Amino acid sequence: MKANKCTIFRHLWEAYLEVPEELRFTKRYKAFDKKRKETIEHCFADAKEKHDMCWTTYRGLAKVSMQAMLTFATMNLKN
Repeated sequence: MKANKCTIFRHLWEAYLEVPEELRFTKRYKAFDKKRKETIEHCFADAKEKHDMCWTTYRGLAKVSMQAMLTFATMNLKN
């Protein structure tokens, strides 16, 4: 019986994509990820729930950016 030959194609950047995937399982990254959940993610969750960042009242990048900056400025004053 004849064996079928398979060709596996890899993207040119596949090796570069594997590096962060390997780093994800290091102790240093896990510690950083735990800290990130407590600080950064908490800040955005707070903005969504307490400061109405789920929906915007403005249209356009400039106006929405202005609303976001004012919201986060008030959050900084609050902390």
